[in-house]
Amino acid sequence: MRVDPVAPDERVLRDAAQVLRRGGLVAFPTETFYGLGAAALDRAAVRRVFEIKGRPASMPLLVLIDAPARLRDVVDDIPPRAQPLIDRHWPGPLTLVFRAAAHVPSELTAGTGTVGVRVPSHRVPRALVTQLDGAITAPSANRTGAAPPTTANAVLAYFGDALDLILDAGPTAGGQPSTVVDVTADPPRVIRHGAITLAP
Repeated sequence: MRVDPVAPDERVLRDAAQVLRRGGLVAFPTETFYGLGAAALDRAAVRRVFEIKGRPASMPLLVLIDAPARLRDVVDDIPPRAQPLIDRHWPGPLTLVFRAAAHVPSELTAGTGTVGVRVPSHRVPRALVTQLDGAITAPSANRTGAAPPTTANAVLAYFGDALDLILDAGPTAGGQPSTVVDVTADPPRVIRHGAITLAP
């Protein structure tokens, strides 16, 4: 389904959110690559993400939200040391790792008790979260070990009709993945270097 990357049609996003509510999987564009979305609190849908990607169960999934106010949906607490990073880098390619709320599926966290969260700068996934009224998963939309896709056609080539919907907003920019920072540690600890360089 085509979608404008700058001004996504609300009807298209509403239909996509309905797919997610039914436990479906939706591929969508981000600032870098196409991501693979499931409703983050739907345990069965999260399992499907692992299954079709061939992703090891030991690798947690990060999630996207549409605004910092939605953090409380998925995290147990927001330590004060996280706030400057949120204020400076969200929306953007910075994933922050928090202690997961008790209701977050253990499949999503890979049993770690933590969850990586970010607010993307791309309007399509933010609007999708808003329409769903809940967080979505966001690993790259490829089979594990394959190159992450920058087009909807590449996603289709990986998965065929195994996905319920692909939102096609044209090519994405590629580049580095999000920087990942663990804010459960004090001071915060960089887990993965990526698109954002943080001052020491």
